[in-house]
Amino acid sequence: MTNANDAATPASDFIRDRIRADLESGKVKQVVTRFPPEPNGYLHIGHAKAITVGFSIAQEFGGRCNLRMDDTNPAAEDQEYVDAIKEDVRWLGFQWDAMYYAADYFGQLYAWAEQLIEKGLAYVDDQDADAIAASRGTLTAPGTNSPCRDRAPTENLRLFRAMKAGEFKDGAKVLRAKIDMAHPNLNLRDPVMYRIRHMHHQRAGDAWCIYPMYDWAHGQSDSIEGITHSLCTLEFEHHRPLYDWFCDALGIYKPQQIEFARLNIEYMLTSKRKLLQLVEGGHVQGWDDPRMPTLRGLRRRGVPPEALVAFCKHVGVAKFNSTHEIGLFEFFVRDWLNKHAQRRMAVLDPVKLVIDNWPAGHVERVEAANNPEDPAAGVRTLPFRGELWIERDDFMENPPKDFFRLAPGREVRLRCGWFVTCTSVEKDAAGAITAIHCTYDPATKGGNAPDGRKVKGTIHWVSAADAIDAAVRVYEHLFTSPDPASADGGDFLKLLNPHSVRTVRAKLEPSLGEAKGGERFQFERIGYFCCDSKDSRPGAPVFLRTVGLKDSWQKAQAKAAPKGAAPAAKKG
Repeated sequence: MTNANDAATPASDFIRDRIRADLESGKVKQVVTRFPPEPNGYLHIGHAKAITVGFSIAQEFGGRCNLRMDDTNPAAEDQEYVDAIKEDVRWLGFQWDAMYYAADYFGQLYAWAEQLIEKGLAYVDDQDADAIAASRGTLTAPGTNSPCRDRAPTENLRLFRAMKAGEFKDGAKVLRAKIDMAHPNLNLRDPVMYRIRHMHHQRAGDAWCIYPMYDWAHGQSDSIEGITHSLCTLEFEHHRPLYDWFCDALGIYKPQQIEFARLNIEYMLTSKRKLLQLVEGGHVQGWDDPRMPTLRGLRRRGVPPEALVAFCKHVGVAKFNSTHEIGLFEFFVRDWLNKHAQRRMAVLDPVKLVIDNWPAGHVERVEAANNPEDPAAGVRTLPFRGELWIERDDFMENPPKDFFRLAPGREVRLRCGWFVTCTSVEKDAAGAITAIHCTYDPATKGGNAPDGRKVKGTIHWVSAADAIDAAVRVYEHLFTSPDPASADGGDFLKLLNPHSVRTVRAKLEPSLGEAKGGERFQFERIGYFCCDSKDSRPGAPVFLRTVGLKDSWQKAQAKAAPKGAAPAAKKG
């Protein structure tokens, strides 16, 4: 973690060190970075790191950061995703200096492709995708030259123009770079640059029926925009030689590509393909399901963008992939919410607490701090009556010695209220407790006894007559394994957690009936919750658990619980 003194020390890592060297040598005058997503899906937590790295580095060095849609595949892209990406970047707290689209460069990319053809560095291939893949070779064996590889540049140029004119069907021909079919890097074995797709493009319309491949468009788009440092994740490391080859072959400005490790977190998947399987298979309720690692899902769950950015900055950039503990991510979420979320009383598994010596019909107003971490947040008043709701697991008839909550003959403190002592219980025919009876000490208002006696346990409550009913969804990890991507046979679906969400009908303090979608609260002793912006209705709020609180007792219970049992909600 950083502190006030650390803030004065410039961050140092292999990317920043390289940038400093480039600035000091005069190679670079102003740093220009970019975030270049493909608008073919919703952003996930891995993208949050890429966004944070690109924008933060530009800010630190007084440079610029662009947002560019690498929209080269009309089959998968949609304006819906473009709009969602822009919204997510802003949600994280960043604003781009310029907005660009690779589609706007289609004309220039086509002209450059013709240049490579004229130089004998690109050719039209009649082979289909399967034949090209089969002739590519392996890591230990060279590839096989295409029978079309030695076509004359004039013929290749004629065919390429015919491809653009729409004279061939989809898949009939492609344009390939002519590099080296025996190159040890498979990405340089005559990669495909253009394919035919008679499809409408979300931005370019119907102007094109040939579309550039990502590797062909990406580096040249960086060059057009004057990107100084093309920051990307490690899976693009083996693509860098091709990135450089295209720029060198064209004789155009070549940005410096630098790779860093992608963000991996326990219990999360960031594969677009696998996330799509979850959505299309009905295993989650859409891309904004609060269990999803998408930014929309995290936002709906109540994860603060400030916490997410702080987490990404903390893990920093590395040259080797690793997986971060989910607890580290939750620490940053909990830390921000602890400082900013207002406190509220909520009982998720209610049982009636009857104070037998409370004056009949009397209502007392008690004060409760909205946030002990922020005195400026003020206080609120809560109604207190002789019948309350408390958590069922805050009472045990036969408690072990390390259980300090309510039990027969035991005295505990009611939060912001009085000391109470359990005297008896009521049970139904099945033996389940339906009510707990107690007496209160009128001299202990505010939670302190004049005679100085201490109690070890403090429990929260909600006035039974004033409570509102609400649906509360308690979330756990979506997967039972911390590494769902490593499932045997690739079947990650078998690792889905059947207890990843449970919905309870809770009793909440009255003020929560006015909660608005997106508002975050700490339900005292339970966890942090967010009012659902999607399913809440006026007078009928729905709350989602963002993250729980730590509790040594609950941890001990979890260890003792039978395997496969549904996890309990954590308390503090």
